[in-house]
Amino acid sequence: MGWRCGFLAGVAAMLPQVAMAAADPVVAKDILMRSVAFRTVEGAGKVPKLAAYYASVLKAAGFAEGDIVITPMGETATFAATIRGRDAALKPLLMIGHMDVVAADRADWTRDPFVPVEENGYIFGRGSEDNKYDVAMMVATLAQLKKDGWVPRRTVTLLLSGDEETAMVTTKALAAQYKDAELLLNGDGGGGLLNEEGRPVLYQLQAGEKTYADFEIGFTDPGGHSSAPTPGNPIYRLARAIDRIAAHRFPPMRNELTKASLELSADRIGGDVGAAMKRYAETGDAAAADLLSGRPEFVGQVRTTCVATMAQAGHALNALPQSAKVQVNCRIFPGVAIDAVKAELVRVVADEGATVTTLGDPLASDASPLRADVMQAVRDAVVARSPGITVMPGMSAGATDSLYFRALGVPSYGVSSLFMKAEDGFAHGLNERVPVDGIGASLAQWEAVLRVLAK
Repeated sequence: MGWRCGFLAGVAAMLPQVAMAAADPVVAKDILMRSVAFRTVEGAGKVPKLAAYYASVLKAAGFAEGDIVITPMGETATFAATIRGRDAALKPLLMIGHMDVVAADRADWTRDPFVPVEENGYIFGRGSEDNKYDVAMMVATLAQLKKDGWVPRRTVTLLLSGDEETAMVTTKALAAQYKDAELLLNGDGGGGLLNEEGRPVLYQLQAGEKTYADFEIGFTDPGGHSSAPTPGNPIYRLARAIDRIAAHRFPPMRNELTKASLELSADRIGGDVGAAMKRYAETGDAAAADLLSGRPEFVGQVRTTCVATMAQAGHALNALPQSAKVQVNCRIFPGVAIDAVKAELVRVVADEGATVTTLGDPLASDASPLRADVMQAVRDAVVARSPGITVMPGMSAGATDSLYFRALGVPSYGVSSLFMKAEDGFAHGLNERVPVDGIGASLAQWEAVLRVLAK
């Protein structure tokens, strides 16, 4: 999550917030703080312990032993907890979040990142925003529904991955196992924006995300003594390639999701940018796309982007370089093939001796359809906590667990219950934090959406 600080940061409407009752906010806050205390970074081996803690919470609420499955996978694990529905013929509704977090160095933080602290209306700690807030809300909500004796018509299963921030091996395994599902609700996407006064102004439902792919572009030459320069210097060729990539713009693209998002945002943003958003949504105007591409908060909404992120070259100060290479990170518009972007990079670099290699095994997926039942359920739940608020679909420039489910045909939607100010978004950064006073409304939002979509 990180879109709050960009795409929605310019929205200025001020609307009142109305809390709703659901699970106990004190219990949910305790689950959140206990979750943050687990140092679930890659290699620490703490994910299975956090999974066991969540299992203990749900078992205390009435979940049977067989309703909860924890599957070890190396030093990490997956988690699944199920409330059985009345109609076994219906495909299940899935919820998902992730238990792992990115690394955090105590020396860099004001507070210990794995000792949760409540201070000035915030809970501080690594993973508090990404993604333990909504995981705690989902666990607390299911625990309360189980205590209440809720039996939905459609089976509901909460899935938690254990390496979303790194290799996503657990995500891939969960998607393969639970692909026969009606839809997926992801707590690690979407969410609400608060203005500077702390009032909610906008909610975004994430229905698509760009494909993440890394490429390496390499150049080689026999080299030689630095006193006798040759025209094939790999560093010079590398520099030219980087300049070409920096200057290149992939063609502008639109889909149902981005058109709806831009149209709903245009009037609120206003000015030349708002007018360009409206023009591009309606006609695909190239000049409007170029104007939006000049702003970092909007460039990811209108086209594929590729940017050089790392480079290596040479082997000695007094020798001509024998090799040079640059790594290029691309965020690819939904529906565009990874190989098509690779071919475009080959064309842009325009060096017959260069090699372009796809790193890893990236996965592409298209956007999910804007299902009326999902949009209505989320809109009703969000408006109940914040009357008059605008609820819009959106596309994330990053990748979440939804990627693997969308690729297997499961409609997936980011429906985080977290509302934050743009300046409070510190996911993956120092002093990560989440506001405490929205917990009650978050619980009510999750319960309302589940009751409608699983009825």
